[in-house]
Amino acid sequence: QVQLVESGGGLVQAGRSLRLSCVASGSAFSISAMGWYRQAPGKQRELVATIRSDGSTNYINYADFVKGRFTISRDNAKNTVYLQMNSLKPEDTAVYYCKLFGVFGAEYWGQGTQVSVSS
Repeated sequence: QVQLVESGGGLVQAGRSLRLSCVASGSAFSISAMGWYRQAPGKQRELVATIRSDGSTNYINYADFVKGRFTISRDNAKNTVYLQMNSLKPEDTAVYYCKLFGVFGAEYWGQGTQVSVSS
């Protein structure tokens, strides 16, 4: 049973930073691709960033709207993926979800963590 637990959300002023964490259990985390997605009120869930590893190299992908501001990383020893969010904007306000890409196309989601950015 794969479980993902996000944390680190909160309310911050524009221009400040937050770091989200997602701890995974019940899976071969080190060989799994991971991702962060977000969903704002009234909008569809959208990709923020993904990271996968071949054991020696991390392959990372960012949505254009976060390039240069957000950084995704992982600590396989802790089964954790992070999202460092800098220079936050009000339009970054959303529920942020962690996703694990399992085998045979399986997908696992966390419960989400709210990020609210005030202007």
